[in-house]
Amino acid sequence: MIVLGIETSCDETAAAIVGDDRAIRANIVYSQLDEHRAFGGVVPEIAARAHLEVLDDVVRAALSDADIELADIDGIAATGGPGLIGGVIVGTMTAKAMAAAADKPYIAVNHLEGHALTARLTDDVEFPYLLLLVSGGHCQLLSVKGPGDYEQLGTTMDDAVGEAFDKSAKMMGLGFPGGPAIEAAAKAGDAKRFDFPRPLKGRPGCDFSFSGLKTSVRQAILKTGTDTLTEKDANDIAASFQAAVAETVADRCANAIAAFDEAHPDGKTLVVAGGVAANTALREKLSALCALTGFKFVAPPPALCTDNAAMIAWAGIERLRLGLTDEMDFAPRPRWPLEELKTDAA
Repeated sequence: MIVLGIETSCDETAAAIVGDDRAIRANIVYSQLDEHRAFGGVVPEIAARAHLEVLDDVVRAALSDADIELADIDGIAATGGPGLIGGVIVGTMTAKAMAAAADKPYIAVNHLEGHALTARLTDDVEFPYLLLLVSGGHCQLLSVKGPGDYEQLGTTMDDAVGEAFDKSAKMMGLGFPGGPAIEAAAKAGDAKRFDFPRPLKGRPGCDFSFSGLKTSVRQAILKTGTDTLTEKDANDIAASFQAAVAETVADRCANAIAAFDEAHPDGKTLVVAGGVAANTALREKLSALCALTGFKFVAPPPALCTDNAAMIAWAGIERLRLGLTDEMDFAPRPRWPLEELKTDAA
């Protein structure tokens, strides 16, 4: 089984060809960073226009790299949401048109499920497993029991962790995207110089909060007494912020591991996915936590943590195996909680 995947939910235009043997035959990603950098974040209208301009060429490149014809594809999967609705519409309509023209099954993939199932593509992880999903728009802890079968254990009470990275980096003048910028600056910084809070640390439950941590970053910047941070100040704030995030997330994951282990003693695996999962400090902290709790730690390669179409193609394979295809009247969704998939898959 070979599936073409299309991803257009935010600022990456991507297409991939993946087989059910977990071989990624092609994985093309066109980044829009240059288009959005001047604005300090993603502009939805610009993103949608860029997807429209390049998606056809990206799909052609993926088919060429995989040395395969559209007629030999077994299904076409595309992100149907959640995401910036303009971009989601572009990908959805392209996939529907190709599926109709080639008489192939069409699969609308939940972008979050794409992230959730990536570890099965890269590491053949068995169900059930505990998932930490961390990105610019999402921060959740979930029990993953199968395609379309998710139970939320915790979520953010305010900001997603990726958003906290982006906004903190912007305040510090480090540019966009914030995650890689802060990680790079932190390598030369003193993580103990600024005593940032660890929100909710030590409290019961698996929820997150990052708005207070962002406020503390702003206060630290103001206390330097300058309009423009020195390189040392920026590096130290970045390192201190990154350490606070990693420690906070590990604390919430420890609670989730305890709860998950009680409910699923046969599923001792923690998977981290989403763009923030590429952060090395976070990976190291979670790896150490798993070593202490007897869990296996799985983090996909960084290129498959950020938005890509290989994960969409793989989620399409998982759903196609179960006969879960979609009709041409599927409506793209700006919001699409994972918990709603259980009804869709029933």
